[in-house]
Amino acid sequence: MRNKLYNRSTLILLLLSLVASQSYSQRQMENLGRGVVAMRKTTDSVFVSWRMLGTDPESIGFNLYRKTGNGVPVKLNGTPITNSTNYVDSKINFDEPNAYFVKPVLNGSEQAASKPWVLPAKADVRQYINIHLQTPPGYTPNDVSPGDLDGDGEYELVVHMAGRGRDNSQAGITDPPILQAYKLDGTLMWTIKLGKNIREGAHYTQFMVYDLDGDGRAEIACKTADGTIDGVGKVIGDSTKDYVNRDPTSGQQYGRINKGPEYFTVFDGQTGAALATTDYLPGRGDQGAWDGVGGNGGHDNFGNRSDRFLACVAYLDGIHPSVVMTRGYYGRSVLAAWDFRDHKKLTSRWVFDSKDAKNPFSGMGYHGLSVTDVDGDGKDEIIFGSMVVNSNGTGRYSTGLRHGDAIHVGYLDPENPDKLVFGIHEMAGGTKGWGAAVYNARTGEIIYKSEQDVDVGRGVAENIVPGLKGAQMWWNTSPDLYDMKGNVVGKRPSQINFLSWWDGELTRQLLDGNKITKYGTGVIFTAEGCTSNNGTKSTPALSADILGDWREELVERTTDNQNLRIYTTTIPTTHRFYTLMHDPQYRLSVAWQNVGYNQPPHTGFYLGYGMKTPPKPNIVLVNKQ
Repeated sequence: MRNKLYNRSTLILLLLSLVASQSYSQRQMENLGRGVVAMRKTTDSVFVSWRMLGTDPESIGFNLYRKTGNGVPVKLNGTPITNSTNYVDSKINFDEPNAYFVKPVLNGSEQAASKPWVLPAKADVRQYINIHLQTPPGYTPNDVSPGDLDGDGEYELVVHMAGRGRDNSQAGITDPPILQAYKLDGTLMWTIKLGKNIREGAHYTQFMVYDLDGDGRAEIACKTADGTIDGVGKVIGDSTKDYVNRDPTSGQQYGRINKGPEYFTVFDGQTGAALATTDYLPGRGDQGAWDGVGGNGGHDNFGNRSDRFLACVAYLDGIHPSVVMTRGYYGRSVLAAWDFRDHKKLTSRWVFDSKDAKNPFSGMGYHGLSVTDVDGDGKDEIIFGSMVVNSNGTGRYSTGLRHGDAIHVGYLDPENPDKLVFGIHEMAGGTKGWGAAVYNARTGEIIYKSEQDVDVGRGVAENIVPGLKGAQMWWNTSPDLYDMKGNVVGKRPSQINFLSWWDGELTRQLLDGNKITKYGTGVIFTAEGCTSNNGTKSTPALSADILGDWREELVERTTDNQNLRIYTTTIPTTHRFYTLMHDPQYRLSVAWQNVGYNQPPHTGFYLGYGMKTPPKPNIVLVNKQ
């Protein structure tokens, strides 16, 4: 009964929050186009899909047109398409190019046509877009983040080009990190060289790509240093300074950057030009004061624990996006919120600081984080692993569960009115505690815990079993698959990395390496000639709904590191949802996906077997200024 019934006060609070949320101001979101994409599915058919926007009325329909060569556009459907946002076009003349576009239909009247997608003459049977990269010698394309950099309503991609890197625990020289921006046609828009005073590795450069000032074009925000060169060739700070410890006899200090100024910079998405630079908050301070409790919370004074960075974007006022840059998570944890608006100025909003190991908010951070509104007030909180920081920069609660590697947040149990947090935890150095746990995102109440004193390294939570409502959870130290109450519901899959909505059903698939697997069925897609990133973590360059209907695209690098391929599904579906990128939690999840140990995005509503119609997002689309 406890799992199904909630006390009256909880339900009243929930209802009040839902009613109140309708009166909150609307969040500023990207003004996306229809994202039409067409792929030759077979020798005689083309699969076409497009976006339904978060601001579209439920009654909207679409007419799909094909223009062959220089001919007159032909409408392919008899009546407006209202049950999906995809279509299979058969018996096409492939000897000429075919351009596809849609016209929304409202109250029986056609609206303006979308930007067309041109399928070239004699197009191959394939389901990817190829972006040829200008990869610097010795570098590898790694994390990718999408953003509308030029304000045309379609996404461009920002690529972290990674050279020789080092984990924070390792001494040694690294290559300077590089960021590049590409249009989907392969045009290189700009290159930002972060310079020798920024170390390369998964825990150093966290870059946020988001429209921070509401001008209709995304910016890029990240940590910089003396010698960073922006996209128009301007140097930040003093280019003559070299703060790298180059003494090979210095032990753990070798290759570290433990002195010199640290900056935080926002770059223009269209040109890569630096728009605003300020001091990075917080500074290093006493590098021996970043240790904490358990779960790898030990001690060092050479920049291991002090140089662990995360980042995210959050709607802290419920209307405008703010960027949050962090430092430390094994022990002392500091989160610094910034606003970028008011004529391209950076303003400190607040700083949360757990200060020392005795603070219950110390040592709770993960190699990642999540952002969502946990209490229904219209403003975002930051789920910083085993603790939550409020929208105003105060600590909401700490669960005491300590550090872990993987975190999943959302309406994982549709029977529970609150969002839940599932995470796994390290037991390094003889730490005692729970290796896997679920807690209430609003209250911090621990709902389920397992794997006592077991070091758990991988874990996932999502609805993957057809016919079972709610998320299932699994981790690497147990052979079982559980529901969110801890009941065994089957055998866990071998894949414990990433996720993808790929086929036409509501359950989510398993993404691992270059393969997408359906639970209980097997591999349903392979990205031939491509490979994943980050070793055994097998993470994609990007997985997100960046084109077409609500299913997710898979972005991976080719094995020669010279191309990115954007794979899109060609499986029809009769499920119609607005683009996931207009769901605030999902869009913010895509923004932080490149951070630390990359994790898959989750929606701010339950999307899975037995779901209800998604609520309409409370958003307003910004226009290019």
